Amino acid sequence: MDRDELAAWLRLELTPGVGNTTARQLLTAFGEPQRVFDASALAIEQVVGSKVRSALQQEPEPLASLLETTWQWLQSNPQQHRVLTLGDPGYPQTLLNMEDPPMLLYGLGPAQFWSGDALNRVTPRAIAVVGSRNPTPQGAINARQFAQALARVGVTIVSGLALGVDAAAHEGALEGAPDGQLATIAVVGTGLDRVYPRQHRDLSHRIAQRGVLLSEYPLGTPPMSANFPKRNRIIAGLGCATLVVEAALQSGSLITARQASEQGKDVFAIPGSIHSTQAKGCHALIKQGAKLVESAQDILEELGAAVGPPPDPSGAQPEGLPDSGDGNDLLEAMGFGPMGLDALQARTGLGTATLQAQLMELELLGQLARMPGGLFQRLVRI
Repeated sequence: MDRDELAAWLRLELTPGVGNTTARQLLTAFGEPQRVFDASALAIEQVVGSKVRSALQQEPEPLASLLETTWQWLQSNPQQHRVLTLGDPGYPQTLLNMEDPPMLLYGLGPAQFWSGDALNRVTPRAIAVVGSRNPTPQGAINARQFAQALARVGVTIVSGLALGVDAAAHEGALEGAPDGQLATIAVVGTGLDRVYPRQHRDLSHRIAQRGVLLSEYPLGTPPMSANFPKRNRIIAGLGCATLVVEAALQSGSLITARQASEQGKDVFAIPGSIHSTQAKGCHALIKQGAKLVESAQDILEELGAAVGPPPDPSGAQPEGLPDSGDGNDLLEAMGFGPMGLDALQARTGLGTATLQAQLMELELLGQLARMPGGLFQRLVRI
């Protein structure tokens, strides 16, 4: 893309009243953006009306600055920095099935993932993994290990770089993906010259080395609350299915699941304790027809050849408990839902000092976690 072509696309994107839907109408009628601006006022007005026609005839005030910033960004690292347009052969074709695919996608990642239609070879085998920003310890483990198991057999994990489940899914994908595979795609709600949340700076750098970061927002766009639910449609659009790990009833993850369903894609949900608020969103999805899954193998068997062979079952089942010792009995008594100290004492009959000592030992072994409210939860690694 040369500078003049970039300028035309940015001008179209910045023009007031021209959203993704209107832009597609104009591009369908006239072709490339520059032809839109070269068209007569009458021809434009017949497509989008007089108000938008008037806006298109005036150059947006921020254009010069944004053009310079974007052009310098592209030139600073031409191998890793990209701007994909609706007309670009490398633009993810799965997004074109959405009602309002992004006019532009800003991309950051290794050169090998931008050559030809590399993204289009990957996205049919991609799965979105989403969930709570405040997951339970077990929820974070589930997200990481489901993503790791899926990435191990060639599935690309798509998520949103948010705190909690998103971050765990990206980490798992980076751990599981073979060298040279596009491990994960992070769809962010800011410009790509920003990292949000800030504590994910290191994670975003590692994704940029073995995966791709994508944004529909121009460089310099700060984190704004309205942008994050909007970007969820891209997360759903890139994946051939969506897995919801943990979600409260008002979680934004349910928006992603709904958008995936509206796009005709499978939605999977991991069940949890009936007492956990972070499981209620998943339970609601299952009631509405989402597929209940207990392992990555469940997902692979459901999707079949679309994403490749299932992983080795020995690597997808819960690890066993210790062969012997009092800790085993305590874990059995605990079950898999959060429990308080009083309830554990009632179930086990152990004295306070003995119970607390065993709980501490199991916590150090990584077999349980302390939760808010004085609760404990058994952790299972898949």
